[in-house]
Amino acid sequence: MSEHGVMPEGSLPIDHLIWAGANLEQEVERFERWTGVRAKPGGQHPGEGTRNALLGLGEAMYLELIAPDPMQPAPPHPRWLGLDTLTEPRLVTWAAGATDLEQRAAAARAAGVPLGEVRTGRRALDGGQVLSWRLTYPDVQEGEVLVPFLIDWGDSQHPSRSAPQGIRLLDLHGEHPEPATAIERLRRLGLGLRVVVGPRPALIATIQTPRGRVELR
Repeated sequence: MSEHGVMPEGSLPIDHLIWAGANLEQEVERFERWTGVRAKPGGQHPGEGTRNALLGLGEAMYLELIAPDPMQPAPPHPRWLGLDTLTEPRLVTWAAGATDLEQRAAAARAAGVPLGEVRTGRRALDGGQVLSWRLTYPDVQEGEVLVPFLIDWGDSQHPSRSAPQGIRLLDLHGEHPEPATAIERLRRLGLGLRVVVGPRPALIATIQTPRGRVELR
């Protein structure tokens, strides 16, 4: 186990988890009721039609609440993370930290593991600054919730450093009808996520909060 108790040693580190909903204010309120901690507004994702709010999950990890941004026009393509087809708020995916994105993405594609193309992302902060990063574009497909996208923050300050603290990630694991298949796909990405039998692919996180343990899925 890692120092965070959620991933085996040697795996790529968990960078952040993403909870998606239709209305950001409602999700911020929901998590404050659940945890007793209020998420801090992060900013807009220009061109993606989304905005977010953040909660720290421990050292160099955070939870991102994301939703469509009513202040932006709808993008010319489907919103990332499957937001346009979301039927209820849920944990939609996770991100692993890495630096050699092109090499890892190419190796993953060769091994038949879906990773998006490497792109540059940015977020406009409330103060007018712009936070930038590189990532494998998270075009989340049905049934691929266990496969993360990869992210590299480069010289940018990691968002966990300014996110509200008070909750902590205790465990992250997956469910899948064929766990061995899912585990092997993750292994090809250098990931040791625990996967157990379940009726459908699902990502499950357990967090410790001032109001007790909360399970997200």
